[in-house]
Amino acid sequence: MPDFVGAIDQGTTSTRFMIFDHDGAIVTSAQKEHEQIYPQPGWVEHDPIEIWQRTQEVIHEALDTANLQSVDLAAIGITNQRETTVVWDKQTGEPLYNALVWQDTRTDKIIEKLAVEHGQDRFRGKVGLPLATYFSGPKLVWLLEHVEGLRAKAEQGDALFGTVDTWLSWKLTGGLHVTDVSNASRTMLMNLKQLTWDKAILDEMSIPKEMLPEIQASSSASAFGVTQADGPFGGEVPITGILGDQHAALFGQTCFTPGDGKNTYGTGCFMLLNTGEEIVQSENGLLTTMAYQLEGQPAVYALEGSIAITGALVQWLRDNLGLIKNSVDVETLARTVEDNGGVYFVPAFSGLYAPYWRSDARGVIAGLTRYANKGHLGRAVLEATAFQTREVVEAMQEDSGVPLAEMKVDGGMVGNELLMQFQADILNVPVVRPVVSETTALGAAYAAGLAVGFWDGLDDLKANWKMDTTWQPYMDGTQRQRLYAQWKKTVTRSFDWVEA
Repeated sequence: MPDFVGAIDQGTTSTRFMIFDHDGAIVTSAQKEHEQIYPQPGWVEHDPIEIWQRTQEVIHEALDTANLQSVDLAAIGITNQRETTVVWDKQTGEPLYNALVWQDTRTDKIIEKLAVEHGQDRFRGKVGLPLATYFSGPKLVWLLEHVEGLRAKAEQGDALFGTVDTWLSWKLTGGLHVTDVSNASRTMLMNLKQLTWDKAILDEMSIPKEMLPEIQASSSASAFGVTQADGPFGGEVPITGILGDQHAALFGQTCFTPGDGKNTYGTGCFMLLNTGEEIVQSENGLLTTMAYQLEGQPAVYALEGSIAITGALVQWLRDNLGLIKNSVDVETLARTVEDNGGVYFVPAFSGLYAPYWRSDARGVIAGLTRYANKGHLGRAVLEATAFQTREVVEAMQEDSGVPLAEMKVDGGMVGNELLMQFQADILNVPVVRPVVSETTALGAAYAAGLAVGFWDGLDDLKANWKMDTTWQPYMDGTQRQRLYAQWKKTVTRSFDWVEA
């Protein structure tokens, strides 16, 4: 058995390849950003070819840095931005349009049309999701309606659809068209109970089933094929794990028991709670989704609170306003002031996700006075992440009936000490960061390694989890409630901005 497992982590703003050892420690990694394409307000696209190029580059770089080859890898896993939608030509392998990113809102009219008779929860009983621009199915409908020749190609079996995991595995294996249950559960097209594409929903949306990949368990010894010998790995390596990014983070945080949960701070913010083999339908604006499925075992489900814009707001501060040079500089900027100076920022750039699901909302900065400066704006940017997380936590507690004892956190933003302390203060519970905070890639590696016996079982993975830092809440209760009440007031100001 080789000594390492690799993971491709294809995210919203960048692609990474990471290699892990038996202890779950990072051996090496490489990362490259890709272009964010904004053709018009509310539209967000990626170039699938650029994503494939970046994937190849980071694989080469990581292997070269560690002086490793394909034979040193027992397996690889793939984790990915989830709802982002790609269509390509089966014969040529060329994309037929740019990828429609999960943040893209161009499907708002399609959503309105689908909701006319039966409302936003039309398909929720089957798929666990409300009608929203977030999900892949309506994005595919838009592509079928607007890309010339796509429907004809699709009906002939010459056009393929996939989320980014499917696109990358198709390229790596030379044509295997597959996905896993976690990614399929984000399309609005998979029946959660049956774990198959739902024919009635496909018919309602006029989506040819021939376009869709085969759904597999998240960890499987043979379902995802092997990499081509002439590909970026320079040899055949089994692909044995695929998980959507947030499901991978849940797996990487070893949340294997019902009631275990985590919160990932990335481009957006996503809290998942393991509900075991039970499908729990939310009454408080959360999503019912897959957690993961191991080969030959029952599916495991989760409740999820999805927040569209958190880390992306820091990037906006950097790229659109130029207030910071690098994303990490936001903490230094925010520390130039003692508090937010009465400034609140609701980053509803693509509407609001959980728990509101308001596609008509848009970003709002409130509470500005002549006293406010760029430091207050930087602090409001960070605090927006913590406030949105509290809203999701409250919804999660209402649905589960389980009070939050502590918050396990991971993702790129958890290196921000000011944010983590404020998060503990506004939640009034400890916030706990593991030693390996990039648990998305780790979860994909775990899923892949389990399938080939690199790790013996879930207990092996639990033994790898180690705590790095804990932030205790210190804020006075009166101040906590005052700040949160002002936040809630600001959120209402973002509603009804986009008129039908």
